[in-house]
Amino acid sequence: MEATSAMSRESSTPLVNDGVRNDGFIPQLLTSLPVLDGAASYLAQTTSLITGCFSDYSVESPSRDSGGSVVHDQEMETFSSAQTEEHLELSCNSHNSLSESSTPATSSPPIHDGETRGSSEDPSQRTHALIESSQASPNGISLFKGLIDRARRTVRGSADDIGWLQRDPSMPPVEDGTERFLEILDNIRHGLHKLPNSMVYLLIPGLFSNHGPLYFVNTKMSFSKQGLACHIAKIHSEASVEKNAKEIKEYIEEIYWGSKKRVLLLGHSKGGVDAAAALSLYWPDLKDKVAGLALAQSPYGGSPIATDILREGQLGDYVNLRKLMEILICKVIKGDLQALEDLTYERRMDFLRKHQLPRELPVVSLHTEAGITSAVLATLSHVAHAELPSLSADEPSKLPVVMPLGAAMAACAQLLQLRYGEKSDGLVTCRDAVVPGSIVVRPKRKLDHAWMVYSSLNDDTSEADASQVCEALLTLLVEVGQRKRHELAMKDE
Repeated sequence: MEATSAMSRESSTPLVNDGVRNDGFIPQLLTSLPVLDGAASYLAQTTSLITGCFSDYSVESPSRDSGGSVVHDQEMETFSSAQTEEHLELSCNSHNSLSESSTPATSSPPIHDGETRGSSEDPSQRTHALIESSQASPNGISLFKGLIDRARRTVRGSADDIGWLQRDPSMPPVEDGTERFLEILDNIRHGLHKLPNSMVYLLIPGLFSNHGPLYFVNTKMSFSKQGLACHIAKIHSEASVEKNAKEIKEYIEEIYWGSKKRVLLLGHSKGGVDAAAALSLYWPDLKDKVAGLALAQSPYGGSPIATDILREGQLGDYVNLRKLMEILICKVIKGDLQALEDLTYERRMDFLRKHQLPRELPVVSLHTEAGITSAVLATLSHVAHAELPSLSADEPSKLPVVMPLGAAMAACAQLLQLRYGEKSDGLVTCRDAVVPGSIVVRPKRKLDHAWMVYSSLNDDTSEADASQVCEALLTLLVEVGQRKRHELAMKDE
C-alpha cells in the first residue's frame, strides 16, 4: 500500500519542472512582440520535454558472475525532470526484485519494449535491437529540433542583422552633421544658395525609378534654374548593383571628359548603393573625376524588407512573396531579381567587407523616419502625368497621376517598428542608412522614403521641399570636401 501511494503521489507530479521554465534557458526571441515571444518559448519548452523522453542506451556485453547468473543488460534513460527519473527508478527496482525472487526454470520470459522474448534468446540479438533503437531516436530528435529552429528563425527575422555596420569594429567612425545641415537648409529657404557651378551634379535614382517619370525631376529643375549643370542618370534601376556601378562609372567619365568638371553624386535609395559600389570598384579610374558622394535614405547596410522576402525560412516562404516579387521584377518590368537580392544583409555584408569606400572620399549620408499619423495616411504622391487629348491647337492638358505612397510607407514603417523595434522611413531602417566614415544627417522632421523624390499634393509650404533638402545635402558635401582637402594638405606639409 505504501508503494502504491508513493507511486500515485509521484505520478501526480507535473512532468515539466521549474528547471524547464527557467528564463535563462529560453532566449527572448522578440521583445517587441510578447505574443510571438511567448509562443516561441512554449515551443522551446515542448522541444525540451519531448527530446528528453527519448532514451539514450548504453549497452554492456553480457557477463556471468561467480554464481553463474546472467547480468542483465543495463539501460540508462535520461528524462528532463527529476520526478520522472524517480518514478522510473522505482518501477525498475520493483521489476528487478520480482526477477530475482524467481528461478530461471519458473520465471516468465522477460518483457522489453512491448515484445515478449524467450529466456533462450541470443544476447547478441538483444544488443543489436538496442543499438537500432538508440540510432533511430536521434533522427526523430534532430527532425523535431530542425522544425523548432526554423520557427525561431522565422520569428526572429532580421533582428540580428539590423545595424550590423555599427557593430563591426573594422568600419570607420561617423560624425554628426545635422546641425550644420539645418543651418544650410535655413539659408537656402531664405534665398542663399552656395552650390558652385564649377561642378556637375549627377542624381542617381533608386529601385523602380524607371517606372516613375517624375523621379528627381523637381530637384533637377530647381538646380537648372540656378544655372547648375545637373543630370539624372538613366540606368536600369532594376539591374544588379555591380551592373549599375559599371554604368555609373561610364556616366561619370562621359560627363568629366565633356565638361572638364568634377562630378558630385547624389544617390537615393538603391541609387546610393549603386553609386557607392561604382566608387568602391573603380576608384583608381574615378578619383580625379569625383568630388564627393551623398546618399539619401540608402540601405547601405542592407534592407530588412528585402531580406525577409528573399531569405529562406522567412515570411516570403509562407505568403509566396518571393514568387510574387520574381514575377513582378523579372516578368512584368523585365528586371533582374538580383537587384533586390543585392540589398539583403548577406549580400551587403559580403560586398562591403571586400569593397569599402575610399577613406579620402567626402561622404554624407541622410536617414529619416516616416510619420504614421492619420494625416500621413491621406497623403498622395505625384508620380507621373497623364496627357489628355486637346480639341484645340494648344498643348494637350496634363492630368496628375497620384499614388498613396505615404500610406504605404507609413504601414511598412509601423510593421518594422512592431516587429523589430526599429525606426525607419518605411523601407530602410535608420541604422542601416548610416554609412561608415560619413557625415551623418539625422533630421527630426518625419519624412518617408518616397518624399525625397516625389512631390506631394499637400506639402507644407512652411517646410523645406525635397529639392531644397537635396541642395542642402550637396552644399554640406562641398564643405566636407573642402575640409578634407585642407586636412590632406596639412598632412603633406
